[in-house]
Amino acid sequence: MKEKMRISVLVSGGGTNLQSLIDNIENDSLPEAEIVRVISSREDAFALQRASKAGIKGVVVSKNDFPDSDMLAQTLIKTLEEANTDLIVLAGYMSILHPDVIKKYPKRIINVHPSLLPKYGGKGFYGMRVHKAVIEAGEKTSGATVHFVDEGIDTGDIILQREVPVQAGDDENTLAARVLEMEHIILPEAIRRICTGVTDTE
Repeated sequence: MKEKMRISVLVSGGGTNLQSLIDNIENDSLPEAEIVRVISSREDAFALQRASKAGIKGVVVSKNDFPDSDMLAQTLIKTLEEANTDLIVLAGYMSILHPDVIKKYPKRIINVHPSLLPKYGGKGFYGMRVHKAVIEAGEKTSGATVHFVDEGIDTGDIILQREVPVQAGDDENTLAARVLEMEHIILPEAIRRICTGVTDTE
């Protein structure tokens, strides 16, 4: 029997994408994977409670505890190694990964971004800023993208993306909710593709 892919999920907030992965694994929609660690950049992240409820070990690795970025990176790498991590999933992780982490795990780190990259990606495009920019530009569609992480910001190879409509009367909150629902769908699917070796761009 093939061993399951060991995933560490990096979080900073509520952890709804983490919950989507937990649910997909528990209902056997993602039998090829298991979450072995949840690593948070914040002690008060609700995602840690989700991890605890699911019986997954949660760890806090915060820049507040490691003002030196190199030391922070090495602590993060050590935490990932201790869990024998195969794949790192950034799910609402609000910190830029140190180059040492990216070099250590090439093509083994993925991120979910709330736009149709390469549109509305890069420096400054995160959270509600993305949705506000989409609406102000008069776009008819937005969406979500799962991509590999490289040393740029939102520049890695795209694994999967899906559109959602921008509806008349949308503000950043209503659009964000619609995009988040799509994130919950495509993130497990992207991991499924990685586990089965199918990661061609769509």
